Amino acid sequence: MVVIRLSRGGARNRPFYNVVVADSRNRRDGRFIERLGFYNPLRPEGPDGLRLDLARVDFWKSRGAQASDAVEKLIKRVPAGAPAA
Repeated sequence: MVVIRLSRGGARNRPFYNVVVADSRNRRDGRFIERLGFYNPLRPEGPDGLRLDLARVDFWKSRGAQASDAVEKLIKRVPAGAPAA
């Protein structure tokens, strides 16, 4: 199954997450199909905190990809008409 999930990066105590499309059998930070955006929890406000390509998210969902609960919350936080990642 194809999933849309967060892939963690950054240093210890300085998390940074990429929103990726991956096969559910791959590791969390392992191989992925496509990068859709990023989320920086240390900068929650402004364009440096969250950026998602909603057109690509819709494309992958139409192909049967399942978004994780955390990604669903992030999708709701992206303002409509925001620039793509």
